[in-house]
Amino acid sequence: MKIAILSPIAWRTPPRHYGPWEQVASWITEGLVKEGLEVTLYATADSQTGARLRAVAPRPYAEDESLDPKVWEALHIAALFEEAGRYDLIHNHYDFLPLTYTGLVETPVVTTIHGFSSPKIVPVYRQYNRRVHYVSISDSDRHPDLDYCATIHHGIPVEEFPFHGSPGRYLLFFGRIHPHKGAAEAVQLARQSGLPLILAGIIQDRAYYERAVAPYLDGESIKYIGPVGPAEKGALLGGARALLHLISFDEPFGLSVVEAMACGTPVIACNRGSMPELITDGQTGFLVESPTEAAGVLSRLTEIDRRRCRARVRDHFSTKVMVRRYLELYRRIIFNWKLGKG
Repeated sequence: MKIAILSPIAWRTPPRHYGPWEQVASWITEGLVKEGLEVTLYATADSQTGARLRAVAPRPYAEDESLDPKVWEALHIAALFEEAGRYDLIHNHYDFLPLTYTGLVETPVVTTIHGFSSPKIVPVYRQYNRRVHYVSISDSDRHPDLDYCATIHHGIPVEEFPFHGSPGRYLLFFGRIHPHKGAAEAVQLARQSGLPLILAGIIQDRAYYERAVAPYLDGESIKYIGPVGPAEKGALLGGARALLHLISFDEPFGLSVVEAMACGTPVIACNRGSMPELITDGQTGFLVESPTEAAGVLSRLTEIDRRRCRARVRDHFSTKVMVRRYLELYRRIIFNWKLGKG
């Protein structure tokens, strides 16, 4: 079975720190290689993989402003579809734009929909509905106008996230500094509870950061440490008393949630989007209806068995589980495609 994986080129695959779509594409690629498949990864030239690397963009455009995103996206996607006949299946992680190429090739295409950045992109998905095999990353993130062949939750390499059996001192916010992700709510909860807070992640909305986060930073009780790479991530997540995920939008998945639980750290999250699919309320964390309710569950964190948090991820959100499910899907699609051609 020859598989092509199309990764985004905003960041390296795998990313140095931020880049969730690139990270998932990397985990799937390396998992397929371990299963003995012939895999080609289409990514930036500085990407790292055990698969065959096919690169057009020399570097990630988010890290080099001299690269025009539209130009390099066009060249990157075209490179794969011009070579589509070499593969039994193409797995697209590049959102909606590659769908517009699928009518020009016979190779079946799977698209993992990592979330809808805007309702404005949905017409493209509608146009290629059923021509392309859509995978949702949570049941909650399915669009009513589209047909899906599967829901496959993201999986992480659990063995790379060390288990911490004892609760840490601090609360943790880990994600984009953006109004939707709840950084300001995490700050206010920490101030109210008197517990120290660490914030980690890229600043995606500078004005929001300056207005709602920066004024409360003192470098001790509340501190921002910037983006954190893979080498430091496990210790930071595992050392937390709880991860705060006080979102104000319907989260499509939430990698940091399962990464924290893999380390044994419970999660306090607003009950939106995929959160009830990831968190077992009262067992691996707490689901609250609003950020104001989060203060009421801080005293209950001692009820959480941190071993149960890790077991939940190992059994349901590991790369092993994710890759197995994608392999089953690939085989079914390729079989039906060949049957249709025959």
